[in-house]
Amino acid sequence: MSFACIAAARRFDDRAHLPLVIGSQRFGWIRRSDVESLCRWPDVFEISSLAVRIHPRHDTCEARTAALAPVIETLAAEGHITGWRNERYAIRQRLYDTPLAWIERAASRFFGTRTFAVHVNGYVPARFVGEAPKMWIARRSVLKATDPGCLDNLSAGGIGNGIGVGDTLVKECWEEAGIPAYLANEARPGRTLHILAEIPEGVQSEQIFVYDLALPRGFVPENQDGEASAHWLCSAGDVRDVIARGKMTVDASLASLDFLLREGAIRVKDCAGIEALFKPADE
Repeated sequence: MSFACIAAARRFDDRAHLPLVIGSQRFGWIRRSDVESLCRWPDVFEISSLAVRIHPRHDTCEARTAALAPVIETLAAEGHITGWRNERYAIRQRLYDTPLAWIERAASRFFGTRTFAVHVNGYVPARFVGEAPKMWIARRSVLKATDPGCLDNLSAGGIGNGIGVGDTLVKECWEEAGIPAYLANEARPGRTLHILAEIPEGVQSEQIFVYDLALPRGFVPENQDGEASAHWLCSAGDVRDVIARGKMTVDASLASLDFLLREGAIRVKDCAGIEALFKPADE
């Protein structure tokens, strides 16, 4: 059995992109085919054959945010940016760094800026020694802006403006599966995944905090926000199968594989290359 999601998480050609630079550091990647659309804003971007640099005259977070806002609105109106969320994401390298600018969430893939997310592996512990735990998986609503109708972890979500890892976990567990806060707070950290991949919207540069949450046998997830259309309790073998057939999102597939590996329900040799995903993509 092999898993295409592992290769997909690092399917990226830097020759097809220009770095997005603020000051002297790279904070994103822009497809070369999209760079031309930015040339009409010379007061916002300095563009060369080597990089797209936010003009140094915009030297504060507030100034960069104000300069980028009309650019993003225009690109969205023209169809270059899709899936508008009306939610702000920060441009930064690490989750708790000081933001260098705030942009519409949908624009993060166009500019290839780093985003952060939490994925929760909901599972029911095994009854007997040597038996694999069962996992809850969800089907994403067909109305979702990304990966509509695909299979997903029990709960998952991006870390937004002013919200930390723990608060996002509790929020998403309730909204997507009806898990109360006292139970969600029992989740235990797995490992942290780093994705750098070319996708239809641009570039996904994302750090995913994986958590495991043991659920009572009688608990049945119930979606609260319309973002999940169904849930199933599956054997480890069934989860491996849907991942191998590409029925689950790349992000959720990797989070699930991390859990199954740590539980001994899958062989390390079947997951060649996955260890590299636990290191930042630019290291």
